[in-house]
Amino acid sequence: MPRTDTVRVAAVQATPVFLDREATVDKACALIAEAGRNGARLAVFPEGFVPTYPLWAWYIPPIRTQEARVLYDELLQQSVTVPGPTVERLGEAARDAGVTVVMGINERNAEASGTTLYNSLLFIGPDGRLLGRHRKLVPTVAERLVHGRGDGRTLAVYDLDIGRLGGLICWENYMPLARWALYARGVQIYVAPTWDRGEPWLSTLRHIAKEGRAFVIGCCSPVRRDDVPDRYAFKAEHLPDAPWINPGGSAIVDPDGRFLAEPVTEREEILYADLDLGMLRGSRFQLDVAGHYGRPDVFDFRIRGDDDLG
Repeated sequence: MPRTDTVRVAAVQATPVFLDREATVDKACALIAEAGRNGARLAVFPEGFVPTYPLWAWYIPPIRTQEARVLYDELLQQSVTVPGPTVERLGEAARDAGVTVVMGINERNAEASGTTLYNSLLFIGPDGRLLGRHRKLVPTVAERLVHGRGDGRTLAVYDLDIGRLGGLICWENYMPLARWALYARGVQIYVAPTWDRGEPWLSTLRHIAKEGRAFVIGCCSPVRRDDVPDRYAFKAEHLPDAPWINPGGSAIVDPDGRFLAEPVTEREEILYADLDLGMLRGSRFQLDVAGHYGRPDVFDFRIRGDDDLG
């Protein structure tokens, strides 16, 4: 598609309203509008933002299944059906702001039982249209008590006027073949919504940018202990007595692995960066892992059920 060489992007480091879908979407829509007013053409939100990342899974012992069942029930009721009213509201906000939006959600499996959840990303165009969704391929450790496993059909890159957009969720980014699927499709702006933070996560963002010669946007929710309402018994019984459950640490990285927006912690903030897409062409002179550095005569790669990559 026709595109300009400079694109302003935003990593929206924001705290969801805990297990409240409508209030969290209200907040997201306001933040999309703010990003648009500040010139952003792309706004990226954290992993599981709507209605919240299920952080309790890391703290409640697995044997305490009754506690987990109660929380799962509430999360399920507050999660997102795709397509559905929540997606429509986010699309309206994207269209009104003229901003492409990547939104982390907990998604119901509406195509089947409606009671399994996926850790998903929505990709919404600046016209408000749902471009697609990606379901996390492998929930990480405690997340397996909450989320199902996605499949390769949702590994996609979207050719937009801001560039070729794609991404993976949190520790999916440690899956070399999943990254390769995006590189092979020519990803230029690579989003990495996450719950992870600190080192070596920030080194991972920089490595992906350098390896894929792409701009990388990492985005995480800063969550304080006080953001979890007192009515949840697991807060008093299981959460550590510390101000921050997750300090955030969102960042934006250029194709040489350098920070365009330095990591921000312990506050909500929209991080902005102006991406010079011309960097992508020159940087691949040295390294193009899906091109001259790919050695297709030695390596063969495909996604099962997908003939696009050959």
